[in-house]
Amino acid sequence: MNKYQVGPETVRMIALRHPWVLADRYTKQWSGARTGELALLCDDRQRPLATALLDPGDRVVARILGPPGIRPDGGWFRNRLQRAKQLRLQAGLEDTDVYRLANGEGDGLPGLTIDCYADYLMVQLYTPAWDSYLPILLEVLQELFAPLGIYRKLRPQETRQLEARSGDKKYSQLVRGQAAPVPLLVEENGLRYQTDLREGLNTGIFPDQRRHRLDLMQRVKGKRFLNLFAFTGAFSVAAAAAGAKQVTSIDVSARYLAVARENFSLNRINPKQHRFIIGDVFGELEKLQQTGARFDIILFDPPSFSTTKKSRFSTRGGTAQLVQASLPLLESGGLLIASSNHQKVDMTSYLKELRRGAIEVGSELRTIYRGGQPADFPVPVSFPEGNYLKYVISARD
Repeated sequence: MNKYQVGPETVRMIALRHPWVLADRYTKQWSGARTGELALLCDDRQRPLATALLDPGDRVVARILGPPGIRPDGGWFRNRLQRAKQLRLQAGLEDTDVYRLANGEGDGLPGLTIDCYADYLMVQLYTPAWDSYLPILLEVLQELFAPLGIYRKLRPQETRQLEARSGDKKYSQLVRGQAAPVPLLVEENGLRYQTDLREGLNTGIFPDQRRHRLDLMQRVKGKRFLNLFAFTGAFSVAAAAAGAKQVTSIDVSARYLAVARENFSLNRINPKQHRFIIGDVFGELEKLQQTGARFDIILFDPPSFSTTKKSRFSTRGGTAQLVQASLPLLESGGLLIASSNHQKVDMTSYLKELRRGAIEVGSELRTIYRGGQPADFPVPVSFPEGNYLKYVISARD
């Protein structure tokens, strides 16, 4: 195992148990460092600090695996995954079979996540440094969890390469066992949803919002609920199942809303009693305002960045616009639920966006709840970058 010297700032961060080493003038001097290489990181006196997995071409040039002397072999993976499995007993997974089994840095597996979809698993490697270790990981996963199949979610650059060669966008690959049925039905909080593991990028449900969907179910009975950027309707299904008076779902994708209707039917909810609107969110909000429509609860959980023929949206700046466009449709005392998974926008900055949007329309919001990831998405206290999800419930004046 080769030794690589790190600078004083990295020494300090390793002492604080931060799992990343960022590129700096010291790492640029790592002669011969290779992606996937297991390395011993040392200070300027050559004292060993930690074992790390290298990715010298990335901004995160090394990921800390543990103290000096460890090796990511079968026993190491087995230990990490058994601990992750034990921690999930605290995650409130009753009536749920779609969740995160291993959350990267939060489970001592930096740059690697594993999601469970019923009898199937999906692995994502956020760095090619893990590629050569994938066979060992698959063996341990099969041994500990006996899934029917294991998929690998591909990195964006891998999907671009596949598309260039074949013209086909494939976001995942079956790497072990049998293929999952299409659709694959999963259960969350006692409700059923369709997923498609071939999609990989967007399988049909986002498990990190599970706790928030359960919270919504406790607030929505008898209310008029508007779900913006509805995707395949998980929040909409939860609201309708909990007794919402009417659920309106807006998304630019006809395909996603078709799945949303099917998810309603799966749960014995008549989709014809609710509204599904295909279109750009900002344009549709304007139309709804012109018709005098009003809602008791409005939720938006947009992608961090998206582009349609009519508009572009990004969390920075776009969130204030969304608040500004939504509040005229919200009853006094109604709830505005705002959510974002944009990792580079922290909660303080996000609240400023909400404030700016409310001021623009001469309104005031009173925050009554702030949330983040559920317990199956653990984050080390030494790794604030892992707290990406923001979910804010505010009451309108």
